[in-house]
Amino acid sequence: MSGLPPDIWQPVRLTVELAAMTTLILLIVGTPIAWWLARSKAWWKEGVAAVVALPLVLPPTVLGFYLLVLLGPDGPGGALAGLWGGRTLAFTFEGLVIGSVVYSMPFVVQPIRNAFDAIGDRPLEVAATLRASPLKAFWTVAVPLARPGFLSGAVLGFAHTVGEFGIVLMIGGNIPGTTKVLSVAIYDYVETSQWREANILAAGMAAFAFVVILTMMMLEKRTARIKG
Repeated sequence: MSGLPPDIWQPVRLTVELAAMTTLILLIVGTPIAWWLARSKAWWKEGVAAVVALPLVLPPTVLGFYLLVLLGPDGPGGALAGLWGGRTLAFTFEGLVIGSVVYSMPFVVQPIRNAFDAIGDRPLEVAATLRASPLKAFWTVAVPLARPGFLSGAVLGFAHTVGEFGIVLMIGGNIPGTTKVLSVAIYDYVETSQWREANILAAGMAAFAFVVILTMMMLEKRTARIKG
């Protein structure tokens, strides 16, 4: 668009990269967690589920504060950063990824867990009678049947990461090209009275939110049709 500052696309690119990487990590990490929560008979599994769901109710500033401590130079993040000569993971893109994974985890784990719960025992029992190993039954039976849950989790995880503000500001600050994502850029434009730029980014995020909601409704409708 003519007349727009060239750096307006930088937070867009950074946000897409952050959301894509976070979603990929959450699908890899969240799938075994969701499977264990759906299949385990352990009495303490709901305690684990409550820990996973904490970001749903915990204020972003509280979660951001503790992540800032953990990622800072005196926490585990500082020790990890020291492996490649750094002092801290706070105020870095890598730190944003870690924070986003923690903050968006329930939005990915819960839909996948619900999908695994909906499968029931029967398909896996049939696979076992056909001499399929538990691992093979998981990949060839459980995962395909839980596909709607994976799609919902991926969409929600990506969208939630795009909309993050409090936690990314706490652990990432406002560093152009490194941690200045869309939500922080909008706040920055408003603070400096650049209303046109703020309106463009805000309108784009509103349109994105509409597409996400419409996609989720279509996925739920399709899932209901398949079950019916």
